[in-house]
Amino acid sequence: MTDFKADPAFEAGSVFAVDWPLCQVRLQNDARFPWLILLPRAEDAVELDDLTPAQRAALMEEIVRAGALVRALGQAVDRPVDKLNTAALGNVTRQLHVHVVGRRRDDGLWPDPIWGRPGAVPLSEPVKAAFLRAVREA
Repeated sequence: MTDFKADPAFEAGSVFAVDWPLCQVRLQNDARFPWLILLPRAEDAVELDDLTPAQRAALMEEIVRAGALVRALGQAVDRPVDKLNTAALGNVTRQLHVHVVGRRRDDGLWPDPIWGRPGAVPLSEPVKAAFLRAVREA
């Protein structure tokens, strides 16, 4: 892997958490949803087919790992996740990335998509610190 740099757009709404074998893991700074973003550290990757077969397999395992973490983050704030949403949209930020978001039937946007919706609520500093610690220790 080369010297990886996340697209600057990620800095605005998320926080670096940890590097896993393939992906940089970021915590979305939005208290409405437990939400992780995985950015494969593969040079110039835009689409899934830009990854090697081994990288695609590793990404799938990291998505599953992130899903378990998102569920745990929801439990930590007494907001159990009803449904995991996993998406690699890339319409706004070209760099390949995968969102893993915990949704609840009472989350205010249910059942609609969350993409491009205003109203993000920043995580409180104690919750953000606890979430980052949980992700780094997983």
